[in-house]
Order: sequence, then C-alpha cells, then structure tokens
Amino acid sequence: MTEAQEAILRHHHITLCVGTAQQDYDFHTRVLALKSVKKTLIYDGVAPFYHLYYGNDIGEESTLITCFPVGHFGRVGKRGAGQIGGLSLSVPVSSIPFWEKRLRDHGFEVKRSERFGEPVLSFAHPCGIPYEMIGIADDVRKPWSNGEVPADLAIRGLHTISVNVREMEPSQEFMQQGWSAHEVDRDGTHTRFAFGEGAGLPGQFVDYVLTPDLPQASWTYGEGIVHHCAFQVKDRAVQDKVKANLEGLGFTDTSERKDRGYFESIYVRTPAGAMFEATVSKPEAFLIDEPYEALGSKVQIAPQFESQRATIIASLEKLEF
Repeated sequence: MTEAQEAILRHHHITLCVGTAQQDYDFHTRVLALKSVKKTLIYDGVAPFYHLYYGNDIGEESTLITCFPVGHFGRVGKRGAGQIGGLSLSVPVSSIPFWEKRLRDHGFEVKRSERFGEPVLSFAHPCGIPYEMIGIADDVRKPWSNGEVPADLAIRGLHTISVNVREMEPSQEFMQQGWSAHEVDRDGTHTRFAFGEGAGLPGQFVDYVLTPDLPQASWTYGEGIVHHCAFQVKDRAVQDKVKANLEGLGFTDTSERKDRGYFESIYVRTPAGAMFEATVSKPEAFLIDEPYEALGSKVQIAPQFESQRATIIASLEKLEF
C-alpha cells in the first residue's frame, strides 16, 4: 500500500445536526458526562450559530462529538441510506449496567444487544440520532477526569460510526483504496472496517450497514442527522497525499484544505453519499485560544468577528452552562 492508502489513523470527531443548543448541551454534559471542550460558532449562511464540542480533558482526537444546533432553521433532516446513521461510544465493559440504569433514570429508552461479540446499549439523542455504548475490556484513552461519572465508568471516546448503504461494493472499494481501511469482520448486515494494523482498536472502526430498502437520506443542515465524520491524519503532507490519491481515484470534488481554527480539513463525499473529512490537528489544538484551566468556559468568536461579540452573542439562542 502507498503512504496515502495508509494515512488514516483513527476518528478525529463526528459532527451532528441537532435541535436546540441547551438540549444538546445538557444531554452530552449532564447525561453522558462529557466535557464541554469548546463553545464556538459556525458562520455558514446569513447568521452565525453554535458549534459545540464535547470530549475528554483536552479534546483528544477520537473522543470528540461536535454539534450544530440547527433547530431554529425549522428544517428536520431525513435519516436513511447514503448517510452516517449513528455513532457508538466506547465504555468499560463493567460499566454497561451502570449506563443502562443511568440512561433509563434520565428517561431514555434503552435496548441491550450484542454485535461482534461485544455488549451494546442502544438509545437516541433527544433529537433522534441513534447512539450506542459498546462495552470494551481495554481502551487506553483517558476519559474526562472531573465529570459527574467516575473515571472508571466514564466514556472513553468514539468506538465506531455506522454508515447506511444500499449496496456494499462501491464503499468497500472506497474504504480500501481511498481511506486506508481494511475489512476485519462481518456480523449480519454489518461489515466492519478498521484502520491501522490487525483487527483495530476502539476509535478506528467504521461499520457499513447494508440497508437496501431505506430511502435516500438528506445532506442539508437539518435537525436529527449526522453531518459528517472526520478522521485523523498525521500532518499536512499526508493530507495532501490523501487528497491526490482520492482525486486519482476519480473523487475530483475533494475539497481544498480548510482552516477550522483548531484543525485543518479536507472533505470528500463518499460513494454512498456520507461525507468524510481528513483532518490535521494544529499543535496547540483547543488550547490555541483558551488555557487548559478555562477550556470550554467561554464562547469563542473568530478573530475577524471579535469586534462584533456583543451583537453576535445577543443574536444566539440562550445557552446556560
């Protein structure tokens, strides 16, 4: 394999389109007990809106869930085929009973199952996006050390994302030739791909789910759908090779590099329709504009708009944190 074909290391973050900022914030910080790593804004369209980041102490790659609260648009996304259908979080296997009770106590409907020999809890974000917790015997990633849930029970990070497809072959080719992955297992309608060597680790999996009868999903900013998933690459040079490799495979609409403040990204629409991102973290990452002690405590505004802070903050939906 070429360097470009071995470039993807693991998940970087997954980005969701959710309802209200407060509902999303409460779900991730008070129910799932993740850290609010960064509160910032996205400037697409006519008016800025929140971009909220959750993860571990420093927002390490593969622990991050980021959310666009777009309920004020009045547009509901359509879940279906050609889309990332949901996300799975890694938790210690011994914590599964704790999380099942905690979720039920907070009013969530929870289903227990097993996949690839691992226990699974299925539930949903308040806006409807499917979530899972998967019990893992050993995950070396550090959880948030000061959350409501004790560290020995806490979420470690992303385990898997699930992509709904009507047919498998085009996605298999993309994952193997364009996205550094290899097939490691199958379980019913799920085909699992992993990055790195061997069978992969939590944070290195993508499950493609064969769903031939699902209608086509939507890709717009609409409440209740996954927007995209980002994957970590080592540096800009490798990112450039990923882009060149994708274009050589025919994915000529792969984006130019975009500066996202804390990382730099290129985007590609995969054969099934799901959007993937190859991401390089900046050396300072989330500490570029806040010290560790204050991480996530203040809404960060892009430097070119800082002079308009008061007006922008007043225009946002209310968020208590």
